[in-house]
Amino acid sequence: MRVAVVTVGDELLSGDTENTNATWLCRRLTERGVDVERVFTVPDDVGDIAQVVNESLAAYDAVVVTGGLGPTHDDLTMEGVAAAVGREVEASAEAEAWLTEQGGYAASDLAPGTTHLPAGARVLHNEVGVAPGCVVESVYVLPGVPDEMEAMFEQIAPEFSGTIRHVEVVDAAEPESALVERFAELRDRFDVQVGSYPGETVSVKLSGVDEDEVREAAAWLRDRVTAPEE
Repeated sequence: MRVAVVTVGDELLSGDTENTNATWLCRRLTERGVDVERVFTVPDDVGDIAQVVNESLAAYDAVVVTGGLGPTHDDLTMEGVAAAVGREVEASAEAEAWLTEQGGYAASDLAPGTTHLPAGARVLHNEVGVAPGCVVESVYVLPGVPDEMEAMFEQIAPEFSGTIRHVEVVDAAEPESALVERFAELRDRFDVQVGSYPGETVSVKLSGVDEDEVREAAAWLRDRVTAPEE
């Protein structure tokens, strides 16, 4: 399954808010065997949201959008997603009923626009907040508040699946440039993907669909690099 993640918010682009939602979603999707092939960050603008979602919808099996839900002036994600799939935005009686019957809110407490979703969308109830999410076609729309987003994603997590990749990490106390030839030989010998991440030491991430193959590759590499001192 191939997925694009779209995070929405001017505050993300200005650097005022760290984009932890993208990291969290990519990790959870990858754990389920999903290939996250693109992560986009777009401003609170209906046209920009619609363009990125529409293009992603055509290219990937699913699109996960987070941020910009609610009734305030800059919560424009539902409008953008609706435009991307050619639908109108309308009040959801199901979303309002859930908020008033199970969410603990009176109808008078809900600001106008709180329950507005693309026409015909499947409602995703917000169990730790107010603004509902939704699924329309293969676009999944989640809140931007991390606790709300994470709880709502778990509702639909089973709808995302793929081939689980096994991972081993090898730490090397050598310059990354000194490891290039060994990485090349590693890829020739084993059917694994190699990622190299320098820091105080170099962390080499090996991943693949065959668990035994990944373990053998990791053992081979550990025998050929200088291990960090303990």
